[in-house]
Order: sequence, then structure tokens, then C-alpha cells
Amino acid sequence: MSIAVTTIMLGVQDLDRAKKFYTSGLGATVKQDYPGFVHLDLGAGSSSLALYDRAAAAAEVGMSPEGTGFRAVSFHHIVSSRAEVDEVMAAAEAAGAEVVKAAVAAEWGGYDAWFADPDGHLWKVATAS
Repeated sequence: MSIAVTTIMLGVQDLDRAKKFYTSGLGATVKQDYPGFVHLDLGAGSSSLALYDRAAAAAEVGMSPEGTGFRAVSFHHIVSSRAEVDEVMAAAEAAGAEVVKAAVAAEWGGYDAWFADPDGHLWKVATAS
């Protein structure tokens, strides 16, 4: 048996806001759009992204929807140049993201930055080296 991440689901407070952030802001395309659930295509070579009403997702699992602070999960978008890191960060911020850590030269030789989407989900944008 092998395991593959085919879809990543994010519980969100405001589905319309999240959909706009990921489509208009970051270029994802809508595959399915239902009340309370949106399925997005992130492009070739990537898992898809599902946006689900946070309270409904928590209820489905039988857990509380409350949660704050570092969630011990982040998404990483690796690009080929420093200019691309800066471009993605500018697009994310213009779309409503919070810059958590501005782009800097990393001690491992690359260049990276961090943002939080409107629901606080953390994204790292970095060069491979």
C-alpha cells in the first residue's frame, strides 16, 4: 500500500472570502462549488485544495471548531527564484494575507517568507536553494 495526498482540506470561517483569496488572489481554479464547500485546482503537480465551512467540518469529525495559534501544519510553495518569492508574497498580501515573516535570505542558502491566509493557515514561499 502507498499513500498520496490528493486533496488538502482547510476549514474556513468565511467560505466566500477564502474562495476569493485562493482564486482571485493566488490563481486557483474552481473545480466544484457547493454551499459550504469549494474544491479548487492548484495546477499541475499539486494536490487539490478543498475549502469547507470550519464549523461544518468540525461537526463532521465530532470536534470543537475552536483553535488558535500555531497549528503545527504549514503549506510550502517552492519557486525557482527570489523574484518569484517576492511576487507570490505581494499577490498573497494584496489578496488579504498577513505577512508573518518577510522574505529573507535563509541560513540554508535559500530565500523564504511566510504568510497566513485570511483564516490563519500558514504558507511558506521559498526557493529550493
